[in-house]
This record gives sequence, structure tokens and C-alpha cells, in this order.
Amino acid sequence: SEVNANLFYVDPALVVSKWLGESEKNIAKLFEEARKKASRQSPSLIFIDEVDALTGIFSNEVGGEARMRSQLLNEMDGLHSKRKRHYVYVVGATNKPWLLDQAFLRRFQKRIYVPPPNYEARIQLFKHYTRGLKLAEDVDLEELARMTEGYTAHDIEEVCRDVQFRLLDDVDLIRGELREAHMRDFLEVMSKRKPSVSKELIKRYIEWNEKYGAL
Repeated sequence: SEVNANLFYVDPALVVSKWLGESEKNIAKLFEEARKKASRQSPSLIFIDEVDALTGIFSNEVGGEARMRSQLLNEMDGLHSKRKRHYVYVVGATNKPWLLDQAFLRRFQKRIYVPPPNYEARIQLFKHYTRGLKLAEDVDLEELARMTEGYTAHDIEEVCRDVQFRLLDDVDLIRGELREAHMRDFLEVMSKRKPSVSKELIKRYIEWNEKYGAL
């Protein structure tokens, strides 16, 4: 809504079909609808989550998957037609960029590595995900942010959610009120919930970005 765009969220599981020819038709209908609604004042934005499921190369793929990839490639090429400007933009997200087909990589003008949140971002994430909790005076969000280096935004969300579950377990059944969340609640949760992305994987992302990244 901030850019006044028509958003098309694409879940690969809903696009890919076991029936012959259906996957290509789904791709074609998606882009056709996006082009119909697109204008200079209100462009269409196609967001493909887990884009590697559509554009990756796998050893066990069958002919239908290759045809679907070709259809997607043709649709993306058509957006850059010299005869007509289409205000349609394709954004893809993936946790496995090394699986992407080289032909598709070339068609994404920008290839951006999004690293785990830094210290300042982690502070804001803790503030955001604890806004509905009563925090005791001993809760130090800055210290929690320092201790969660390497955690993703989702990891921090899960930490705060687990703390909320602890509070629900201790709810006052008579008054129906949640107790305050203490620093020990966060520390105990964090002792069991580690970062979901390893340092080795982050290193692989950085190496991929150094080779293929384009801002």
C-alpha cells in the first residue's frame, strides 16, 4: 500500500501442478493479470517466495518443470519489450540462491543479500515483539540484543513468543492476569533456542553475494 502497487504474492506450491501443462498456464495467467492491472500510477509487483522452487535446476526434474521455467523466463523477457512499457516488477526471495538457474539470475537486475539484523535492528525487534508484554525493571533489551548476534528477525520473534508462552503457563487463574516478564525468562528461553542460521551458512551467503550480487 505504501507504493500504491498491485501485489501478487506467489507461493510455488500453488503454481506447480502435477497435471501436464497446468504449471505453464498458471504462470501465464499470473503475468496476464499483473499486466492488466498495471499502470504508471499503480504498478504490479509479483513477489515470488522461495523462488528457487520455480527457477532452480534439480537432477530429478521432469519435462513439465523445465517447460514451466521456460514459460516464466519468456514472461519476464516480455516485460522488457521495446514496443510497450509494462509496469510489472518481479521480486524473488530465497534461502538457497546457489540453486538458481543462471539464466534467471541475469534477469534479476538487483541481487541483494539481506544479512541477519545488526545490533540496532535487534533492539528494535525486541521492542516490537515485546510491546504487548509487561516487562519487569530488570529486562534489558540492549543486553538481549547484544546476546543475540547472529539471530534472524524470526528467531527473535520466536524468543519473545516463547517468553509469552511461559507467562501464560503462570497466569493468575483467579484474576486472569499475566505476570511481568523478567530477564531470567528471556535468558532461559535463549539457552534452548539458538540461531537458526549457522555461521557457516552465513559465510556461504556472503561468498555467493561477492560472486553474484548486484545492487
